[in-house]
Amino acid sequence: MQSHGTLVAQLRYLRPRLRTVAGAKSLPSNRCQCISLAAQNRPRPQHFPLDRRWQGRRAQSGAAATVLEQAAEPENLAQETIIDNLAPQEAARLSRVRNIGIAAHIDSGKTTATERVLYYTGRIKSIHEVRGKDAVGAKMDSMDLEREKGITIQSAATFCDWLKTENGKEEKYHINLIDTPGHIDFTIEVERALRVLDGAVMILCAVSGVQSQTITVDRQMRRYNVPRISFVNKMDRMGANPFKAIDQINHKLKIHAAAMQVPIGMEDEFKGVVDLIRMKAIYNEGLKGESIRETDEIPKDVQQLAAERRKKLIETLADVDDEIAELFLEEKTPAAEQIKAAVRRATISLKFTPVFMGSALADTSVQPMLDGVCDYLPNPSEVENLALDRRREEAPVKLVSYNSLPFVGLAFKLEESNFGQLTYIRVYQGSLRKGLNVYNARTNKKVKVPRIVRMHSNEMEEVSEIGAGEICAVFGIDCASGDTFTDGTLGYTMTSMFVPEPVISLSIKPKDNKDLQNFSKAMSRFQREDPTFRVHVDLESNETIISGMGELHLDIYVERMRREYRVACETGQPQVAYRETLTQRVPFDHTLKKQTGGAGDFARVMGWMEPTGALEANQFSEEVKGGNISEKYLLACDKGFQASCEKGPLIGHRVLGAKMVVNDGATHMTDSSEMAFKTATQQAFRKAFAMAKPQILEPLMKTTITAPNEFQGNIVGLLNKRNAVISETDIGPEDFTLYADCSLNSMFGFSTQLRAATQGKGEFSMEFSHYNPAPMQLQKELIAKHEKYLADKNKK
Repeated sequence: MQSHGTLVAQLRYLRPRLRTVAGAKSLPSNRCQCISLAAQNRPRPQHFPLDRRWQGRRAQSGAAATVLEQAAEPENLAQETIIDNLAPQEAARLSRVRNIGIAAHIDSGKTTATERVLYYTGRIKSIHEVRGKDAVGAKMDSMDLEREKGITIQSAATFCDWLKTENGKEEKYHINLIDTPGHIDFTIEVERALRVLDGAVMILCAVSGVQSQTITVDRQMRRYNVPRISFVNKMDRMGANPFKAIDQINHKLKIHAAAMQVPIGMEDEFKGVVDLIRMKAIYNEGLKGESIRETDEIPKDVQQLAAERRKKLIETLADVDDEIAELFLEEKTPAAEQIKAAVRRATISLKFTPVFMGSALADTSVQPMLDGVCDYLPNPSEVENLALDRRREEAPVKLVSYNSLPFVGLAFKLEESNFGQLTYIRVYQGSLRKGLNVYNARTNKKVKVPRIVRMHSNEMEEVSEIGAGEICAVFGIDCASGDTFTDGTLGYTMTSMFVPEPVISLSIKPKDNKDLQNFSKAMSRFQREDPTFRVHVDLESNETIISGMGELHLDIYVERMRREYRVACETGQPQVAYRETLTQRVPFDHTLKKQTGGAGDFARVMGWMEPTGALEANQFSEEVKGGNISEKYLLACDKGFQASCEKGPLIGHRVLGAKMVVNDGATHMTDSSEMAFKTATQQAFRKAFAMAKPQILEPLMKTTITAPNEFQGNIVGLLNKRNAVISETDIGPEDFTLYADCSLNSMFGFSTQLRAATQGKGEFSMEFSHYNPAPMQLQKELIAKHEKYLADKNKK
């Protein structure tokens, strides 16, 4: 109980303030006493404005802390809960952010479409074309090599603001955009972009539809659960048919797709599109199509097609969305807003892709595609991102895109610049501020962030802070691609991107020994930037070997070395990454016995070797009973087996699909050692491998060739000479596409022969498919060559 004096003091303090609140000049004293007692549990009136702000902040931080606790069990924390607990200011910011990538097959128009997006959003003042004929080139192709060859080599990041009209009012959307390469040789650029993006625009050619690299891009999008909208480009080309492309998305990519628009005019008469949701005709006007004209008057020849395709859109949505399915069964026509909401839900849940159409080169219908990015792709708070908590044995945790929570970010791309290493970071949780100390989860090292920039291709704009859900680049941080950064309060680490294995190698050396220092710098930099570019020194030949995803991949790096580091290089014959395997089970019983005066070497290993069944990773297992070989010696046996698999006995290439089981052995009290058992295992491996009918495996490449129809016979002849297996042929009105499995060894020099056979009009791409036994004649040649090499080496 409070004393009478305390109550009187409170009454004196509150009386003038209560007058103000009540709007009265005086209050009866007994009423004041009642109010003073009640006021103990009530905020003081003169602090109302301050108290409300403080209470709001405390409620928000409390909600954020609660959500962070729930994030430790991802299955119990719905994404809707994260969105509901967002602070209103944060919710408004994130709802207007889109992180997107543009990905497609080679020459589908990715960079051309990105150039239009930058122009229409006001980021660039004029449009330049990809091949750089005007000596400027597309903004996102900043390398001279990219402008000369007319291809994208490195993914480039930029950001822009798009003003979208909603309910008669303009809303500003902030778009972080990454333009990716199309060539399979630079597939790692697409991998790391999709790893950190929330959505993507998949571009297809209106003539060719779904092509080989489109299938690869689709596979990458599925790997990282990236929702996508599709844009059928090149609608002004002869033979354009967007509905064929939509059918191919449905059947080849196995994802529901439907047109959101139908074209007004086709091929060289393509004028605009009809929006099927609002049933409005959309035209581009102005010198570069910068202004949009919408009208309710749909051309008569398009009306029937528009009605059919709108019906088809609703039917497709009924298959993937419950709300539209109910309306469809009740034979009700959904309203425009209901259709838009259903498209958004189905797209974000990866069940559907809305298809837009236009021509980037003809400056037509790019803006409606940008509206589609804002309408149907998710904002950062709507995407589920997981990390691993190392403090809880790497249990999965959900990342929450609140600025108020501890910082978590992923370094997904490195680049060397004039100011040092530039590290691209996606901020998943918390905010990254200039001067903040961050911890590298891989190395546990603390580093200070000296400078943060937003990238616009090769230009940069300095900022002091980046919020959750954004992409930025930082200077002065030493790290590797795929490293996770935190503020030190959380033990989180994120999984890195998938890195494919290299398939082709070259020996390389600088022409002049004076360039060795620059050569070494270039190699170190290229390896840091590109995980698919590998460098090692062959211990036997002392040659530097570079490995990559294809001839073009390695050619580009050799050329970059000459231009950027002024190092002219000599390259050796391309080496194929062959593999060795065994084909039958063989028992072994091998004893190593060596006496050299002092303590000798003794180890006996028994067991068997056999193929794993599939051409997969090698396996070592032990089934020793009775403790004849101790645990530490068995670990040495495992090391000996793994070392033997690195260089096979046949031609010195890695062994694949081999299994070794050690089930017995013997030891000596003084002469046995770990080294003895490692050596004994290696010797047993060589003897058993030679008896197990070994064979050489060669990499088979999934090859796609596109050329005009009149050259089909020539190309089939070229492939037959290479013993290729043709799996599929798509014949279009002008071009045909041929899919085949070819051995990599037989494809060297194919590009020159293809140009000669098609008058320079044919193009091809290769992607590693699988390993297959090499022809017997080739196996004999390779073994004879390896034996001659060893004999020559021993003579020296």
